[in-house]
Amino acid sequence: QLQVSESGGGLVQVGGNLTLSCVIGERTGSSYAMGWFRQAPGKEREFVAALAWKDDKTYYGDSLKGRFTVSRDKAKNTVYLQMNSRKPEDTAVSHCAGETNPVTHEYALWGQGTQDTVSS
Repeated sequence: QLQVSESGGGLVQVGGNLTLSCVIGERTGSSYAMGWFRQAPGKEREFVAALAWKDDKTYYGDSLKGRFTVSRDKAKNTVYLQMNSRKPEDTAVSHCAGETNPVTHEYALWGQGTQDTVSS
């Protein structure tokens, strides 16, 4: 059953900003954390950021350098991913997912994805 729904992808110029939204269903809301992943065409999925559901602690991929910010609006049951200073190599499909195993960091509850394109 789909419990995650992403939106907010689109076209942005180099150096611009874009914010993705992820509406969380009841089952997904019980996950240990909500994570953001991205996948460029022909490449493996990459971890971008995560937010722990209970304490709002945030985590970011080591390859990122302060251009991504994950946050949550509890009233709207929505997790956001703010992406700043966009680069052409940032073009990808982004997914929001619920972590179901905090030991192995398994994410089993995935949204359908939203695509953004960075153009020069």
